[in-house]
Amino acid sequence: MSIDSYETLTVKRDGAVFVIGLNRPDKRNAFNRAMISELADALGKLDSDDGLRAGVLYGEGKGFTSGLDLPDVVPSLQDGSLQVPEGGINPWLVDGRRLTKPLVAAVHGKCLTLGIELLLASDIVVAAESATFAQLEIARGIYPFGGATLRFPRAAGWGNAMRWMLTAEEFDSAEAHRIGIVQEVVADGAHVARAVQLAQVIAAQAPLGVQATLYSARLAQREGEAAAAAELVPTVVKLFGTEDARVGLESFLTRQPAQFVGR
Repeated sequence: MSIDSYETLTVKRDGAVFVIGLNRPDKRNAFNRAMISELADALGKLDSDDGLRAGVLYGEGKGFTSGLDLPDVVPSLQDGSLQVPEGGINPWLVDGRRLTKPLVAAVHGKCLTLGIELLLASDIVVAAESATFAQLEIARGIYPFGGATLRFPRAAGWGNAMRWMLTAEEFDSAEAHRIGIVQEVVADGAHVARAVQLAQVIAAQAPLGVQATLYSARLAQREGEAAAAAELVPTVVKLFGTEDARVGLESFLTRQPAQFVGR
């Protein structure tokens, strides 16, 4: 799938940052089968392209996303035909190949259900001041199945997560920041620019070190601290042997900005 053929996304390169926009504004960016498939494909391209070091995800129009386009998606969920395309990555990172590069999410307007789970699967979240959030699934007779039951308690604490998952009530960006599922709150209209700025800062770091940091932290979450601890020294020994480690040392000695190459 060519990035030029996306029907439900806008995509662009900004240096080493891949900027992805959810683009069904007339449907409040609700995820139909096409958008799920295309976002999975875009994330796969971010992960496999050596020229890209970080990604940004945002929503076009008046809000981030209203969640699932239920009439379109439910039949495919029920018959098991909803699949990630070859080379793609599940946007909610609940199965299959995992994204190895950082993803910064930029949120405005309404962020509902699977939208919150996209944030929880991201690495850093920037929210516009007027953004609102709601984990509505139980009000629709189902439950959060995109990772919130796994990640929301870990990110926000048990009581904070249950407060919002079990009531289906709306909360604002200040509360999202307080409980830790949003890292920065910015003025309305500034969320995408700030997210891109953060992604550019990350992209300027040593990419192998960034990826190793993500891998170690996620391994600790999935398999426990002992599993991650066992790989700490072996991984850093490998990194010491890379060209980027040499570049980093030269930068330290010369006090000049490092130009990392990802090798």
